[in-house]
Amino acid sequence: MYDLIIKNARTLDHQPIEIGIESGKISALSTEIIAESREIFDAKGQFISAGWIDTHVHCYENMSLYYDYPDEVGVKNGVTTIVDAGSTGENNIREFYELTKKSKTNVYALLNISRDGIVHQDELADLSKVDETKNLERIKELSEFIIGIKARMSKSVIGQNGVKPLVMAKALQKKAHLPLMVHIGTAPVALEELMTYLESCDIVTHCFNGKDNGILDKSGQIKEFAKKAYEAGIHFDIGHGTDSFNFQVAKQAKAENILADSISTDIYSRNRLNGPVYNLATTMEKLMCVGYSLEQVIHRVTKAPAKALRLSRKGNLSVGFDADITIFQVTDDADKQLIDSNQETVKTSVQIKPTAAVIAGKVYEIAKEKI
Repeated sequence: MYDLIIKNARTLDHQPIEIGIESGKISALSTEIIAESREIFDAKGQFISAGWIDTHVHCYENMSLYYDYPDEVGVKNGVTTIVDAGSTGENNIREFYELTKKSKTNVYALLNISRDGIVHQDELADLSKVDETKNLERIKELSEFIIGIKARMSKSVIGQNGVKPLVMAKALQKKAHLPLMVHIGTAPVALEELMTYLESCDIVTHCFNGKDNGILDKSGQIKEFAKKAYEAGIHFDIGHGTDSFNFQVAKQAKAENILADSISTDIYSRNRLNGPVYNLATTMEKLMCVGYSLEQVIHRVTKAPAKALRLSRKGNLSVGFDADITIFQVTDDADKQLIDSNQETVKTSVQIKPTAAVIAGKVYEIAKEKI
């Protein structure tokens, strides 16, 4: 007997699919499952995918600068797994971990190399706050929770330290054997110099920001070193945020065959409530406006982030994988205005609307009263 059967769903290529779930894992996929189950959920012909993953959020509720609550940015928006991108460091990540236990959403963290994380904007201006030994201790202690390392490399964060924080982050990465995410923004450090320290599979977030120190040159073309970095396997992550996604940059990148490897929000309470981010689905819609297909967008919130962050049992609708699933509609019958981080607006008729999330085999309908 199954614990749950999801019936009457459809794949992205409009094929019927039903999914049987046992003990929080996907145990069967078929066009039709006829079997006993403790629970049946009727998807009513809606699309289904592996559970959406947002690789860049800020959801440590005890912060004051950037904070939110996991389920507000996660399951309530159809997102089954979220990764907090460096809100906390070795001094406070244990407390964050304990708080996440009350969440329905799967929560993981990237450890900020600075001991207190983003308590203040300039957490890497004082490098005495970076203790490799303590960072390694915390990574070992919370190995199931800490799945990567984060270094924010923009002027407001690093002060006068130049590339030193990145060098320290790379040294920690080599000892911890974890993915590294690097926030890019205003110079110094110049993006071209920063890229020379990165290797294949390192993650650059805010990849399509509209800043002078971004990937576009003054003529509006992709800088040659950025192309080479992308071709060398450096992972480009959206990390939309309040100040880090620009339609024109994203369009030009696509025109030059550079597509973001993963789509993420950099969401926290203010840009969730007041925009321009709002939620992961809205960010996905923006990439569709740039010219990505629905299949390309879904890949970038499922398989691609799971691979980049080594979440080996997530991101796939396959037998044996975690029963984390997103059920959603795609409509094309109403105008919606989308805005980027530089106040450029575009209109779209395409809307992606998550209606239910399944996490470890439990169904959560998006209607607020049911979560």
